[in-house]
Amino acid sequence: MTKINKKKIEEFIRVDHAGERGAIKIYEGQLLALNTFVKDENLKKTIEDMKEHEKEHCEFFENEIKKRNIQPTKFLPLWDLLGVGLGFGSTLLGKKAAMLCTASVEEVIDKHYLNQINQLDINEKDLKKKITKFRQDEINHKDIAYDEGATKKGPYFLLDKIIKTGSKIAINISEKI
Repeated sequence: MTKINKKKIEEFIRVDHAGERGAIKIYEGQLLALNTFVKDENLKKTIEDMKEHEKEHCEFFENEIKKRNIQPTKFLPLWDLLGVGLGFGSTLLGKKAAMLCTASVEEVIDKHYLNQINQLDINEKDLKKKITKFRQDEINHKDIAYDEGATKKGPYFLLDKIIKTGSKIAINISEKI
């Protein structure tokens, strides 16, 4: 295995930080909708539990950014706004849409993290171990979302494509800028 370069590691940490923060913002938007317009205490509890994992993930990457002196993506304010909007809007559409939002994002992140895991070498074993753990958390979130009613049937198929496309665009931008 060839040694992964410093620039690539910086991209991994920058984009993962942005993604974990974005997940928190999506859940914050969902909780805002659940605390104002949509009353579903069970869904609220599920989302609060998943948000706790994302906070752990985000804190790890925030520490890595500081420790390694990496610039976070310049798009954080935009991602924050879009994340809250996506979470809020998907929850207003109903439980299936809210849970599909989680499932769609986590399906993209599962592949994203697996790609990183496959590139990380022995010199970054702690980072690899954390990303591997976080990936499993994200897979668990996806499974919970499907158990809670996420679906890609009918018009939800289009919502899935929109969310996945947006997530991939955010990943590509956040790696570089």
